[in-house]
Amino acid sequence: MLVNLNDVLRPARAGKYGVGLFNAVNLEMAKGVLQAAEENQCPVIIGTAEVLLNTATLEETADMLLPMAKRASVPVVLHFDHGLTHDLCVKALELGFTSVMYDCSTDTYENNLKKVKEMADIAHGYGATLEAELGHVGEAAGHDPSAFYTDPAQALEFVQHTGCDALAIAVGTAHGAYKFPPKLDFARIETIAAQMDTPLVLHGGSGLTDEDFRHAIASGISKINIFTDINVAYAEGAKKALAAGAVSATDMFPYLVAAVKEATDKKMKLFSMK
Repeated sequence: MLVNLNDVLRPARAGKYGVGLFNAVNLEMAKGVLQAAEENQCPVIIGTAEVLLNTATLEETADMLLPMAKRASVPVVLHFDHGLTHDLCVKALELGFTSVMYDCSTDTYENNLKKVKEMADIAHGYGATLEAELGHVGEAAGHDPSAFYTDPAQALEFVQHTGCDALAIAVGTAHGAYKFPPKLDFARIETIAAQMDTPLVLHGGSGLTDEDFRHAIASGISKINIFTDINVAYAEGAKKALAAGAVSATDMFPYLVAAVKEATDKKMKLFSMK
């Protein structure tokens, strides 16, 4: 069933478990993610990000994922992640995405506040939800991330003023594959979570240890973004298919779906905190 972030993250926040966002840029990825969600009978967030639109456009992604989300037996949020421009976020909403993340985190605090409030009002007009980012989650190979950590003193004011439905915070993770093990600031997560009811989001989740995830969720994280793990799993599935003698695309498809499903399943079981 098609839902928005509030439908899945508010219960997660209350129940102290996590819900994963798994970007799916083709049919095999989508099937793997949704099969894992249905077998685990847990909610899931699925979608794409602006940086992935060179793989599949917003229109193509909506055409593929929207009917699949509606048919699913579990709650499914269709989410556009890291939208960098106003127009693309609005386009996603027009296409039927039930949630958008408007990423103004590299802008000034004042501009971030203003732009996110405007987009939150637009999203709510569509019955959709809006995720924002305060602080900045950088790239894994970048500089010391602590310079861009979320300021707890600003967090409450930010969510109250903007009306955002979820807040991504910078606490030591990074996007992409890690060259060095990340060190999460769990105390910062706890401090921010204690100030507000708004669900908190951890970007750059791929590559963290199981204990990192458990500790982050226990500290107040409700949504965790995963892509690298399933993206790599997809490639490993292709290698396994070729090693098994696959000679066509249709020979490979079962291996690709199974690989993504297995990687997703591991994270769903972990995030459930059971």
